Amino acid sequence: MSRRGLALAALASVVALLAPGAAAAHGIGGIRDLPVPGWLFLVAGATVLVVSFVALGALWRTPKLREGHGWPLPVGFQRAVLSPWTRRVVQTLALVLFVLVWSAAAFGANLGTDNIAPVFVYVTFWVGVTFASAVLGDVWSALNPWRAAADCIAWTARRAGWARQPRPYPETLCVWPGALLLAAFIVLELVWENRAEPRTMAWAILAYSVCNWTGMLAYGRREWIENGDGFAVYFGFLARLGLFATREGAGGRELYVRQPLSGLVRVERRPGAVALLAVMLGSVAFDGLSRSNWWLSRIYNVETRFNDPAKAKWAVELFNFLGLVLVILVAAAAYLFAVKLAEHAAGGRIDFHGVFLLSLVPIAAVYVFSHYFTYLLIQGQFLIPRLSDPYGRGWDLFGSADFQPNLTLLTPNLTWYVQVSVLVAGHVLALMVAHDRAIDLCPSPRVALRTQYAMLGLMVLYTVGGMWLLSLG
Repeated sequence: MSRRGLALAALASVVALLAPGAAAAHGIGGIRDLPVPGWLFLVAGATVLVVSFVALGALWRTPKLREGHGWPLPVGFQRAVLSPWTRRVVQTLALVLFVLVWSAAAFGANLGTDNIAPVFVYVTFWVGVTFASAVLGDVWSALNPWRAAADCIAWTARRAGWARQPRPYPETLCVWPGALLLAAFIVLELVWENRAEPRTMAWAILAYSVCNWTGMLAYGRREWIENGDGFAVYFGFLARLGLFATREGAGGRELYVRQPLSGLVRVERRPGAVALLAVMLGSVAFDGLSRSNWWLSRIYNVETRFNDPAKAKWAVELFNFLGLVLVILVAAAAYLFAVKLAEHAAGGRIDFHGVFLLSLVPIAAVYVFSHYFTYLLIQGQFLIPRLSDPYGRGWDLFGSADFQPNLTLLTPNLTWYVQVSVLVAGHVLALMVAHDRAIDLCPSPRVALRTQYAMLGLMVLYTVGGMWLLSLG
């Protein structure tokens, strides 16, 4: 068989390995009665990546991804979506919903199960908008309530004849404020024991709002949102995977269907960008680790060392915080080490800093999907009764207060198959992006392939590590 025939056969095997039925089921762990030992899934995942690497080296010998490449949508649809009135309506609804959630957290029932704030923030917002961004594109720019409030204030100020020139945004900061604000939310979600207490959430929302609006006032809305707003930067990275995007055309801004993966070819060298991607990857990895029996045993050992419950609580939170930081640092170090190895393979003549960074976005997206898609499916149902009674006052505004969520939608084994399939597929996509960037920058396909050995090792590490974390607990 020819080299091209072998490569095509390799691609066929990749498709076959990624073909288990696609459906959603319940969260991390809980796997029972698999037809083969669990370790075979780890081996199969690594094998898929190696086979994909060989196929890419044989078939993908010229750059194929171009930023901004795609197909415009119908003009009428574009006008409706890009209309200023559409944006105003969406922003108004987002701001009203923001006020509702915050006021419920601040003044409603202080039991998380009776208040709309916990399920909305941790499920609908945190997981739902993440999925929507990765699939559709930059939906958060329209939904962002902090931007909506700032736009409203700026419009009022202009009408009143008051104008203020924002100061230049410091280049040394770049994405660091966004990474730190995102990390602060992750700490609240994964470390803080009272994370679902509505009053705690009200103070957290208020603190984040003050930071956001202060940054916008000081540096301007656009600069702060692109760099300092943690959620905007996070969703913006994920939106580069999305089907839809905007670009400047002959007649102005146009909405188009994006060429798959073409949004990930930009070189991302802003200071703090590596930290933010590491937070995205490391936080989900730590969430999986923290649910494992091994980690829960460590937590028990920490708790039993203290007779005072308050001290035990602080000790557990500190232990979780240090574990979260360690996992984030490991994720960052693994990527930076792989980049250095790639530069060495290229003879030190090419600076790959920032070139491969966006290839981590598909990995971050599938980490979130594989860990949380059932969380959204199951826990998201609890939003339905809470919409009728957001403050926990016994209301039934929409007749859904007595809705009973279905907690047995899917089987654990099916969950595992979907999680593994999505996880491996995401790492294959990441390999494609990194390979395309190497082909574009290296003097020959042979040199490009040499640089990708390190990225292959990184993807195998992330894949096996992710699958191992999924299998814990």
